[in-house]
Amino acid sequence: MMTTVIKRRFGYMLLMSLLVFTHTVSADKALNDAENTAAVPQAKSQSLAPNFSLPGLGENIQLSSLRGKVVYVDFWASWCVPCRKSFSWMNAMQDRYGGKGLEIVAINLDELRQDAQDFLKEYPADFSIAFDPEGRIAELYEVQGMPSSYLIAPDGSIAYRHLGFRPADKRMLETVIEHLVGAL
Repeated sequence: MMTTVIKRRFGYMLLMSLLVFTHTVSADKALNDAENTAAVPQAKSQSLAPNFSLPGLGENIQLSSLRGKVVYVDFWASWCVPCRKSFSWMNAMQDRYGGKGLEIVAINLDELRQDAQDFLKEYPADFSIAFDPEGRIAELYEVQGMPSSYLIAPDGSIAYRHLGFRPADKRMLETVIEHLVGAL
């Protein structure tokens, strides 16, 4: 038990250090690219997003069926504090850009689906929810922390990756979304 607590604290400290570094580098790059050129910040390898088919709240959600749209894939868990803040922002983005081609798919990684459903009662979602309790899809996307988000371009490539969620991230992420849906 104590070893688990120590590992979690160490992991949290490591994650926070990574978040600060990633946020600083990503935010500067995204804002500079978005303001100075027509280019959208790209993933390192401009790779195709791994396809998935996962159970959703109603029916299965399959990424390949969303080809031609801009897809914001968000990995989250009920215990994730920043996820609580990101849900209202994702609702606003879905409302603002859904009619312009944005689809948000939030993939829950809780082992127990009831934990996710309890979270959703308190933080409702106006976008698609999928469940990945074994974390298979999270492994394919190389998720390193909660929340992790990936903007998928209409051609299926990963256009942008983001780790964490802070209020300061909102404008930068929306700038990338605006650019991608504007190109549809």
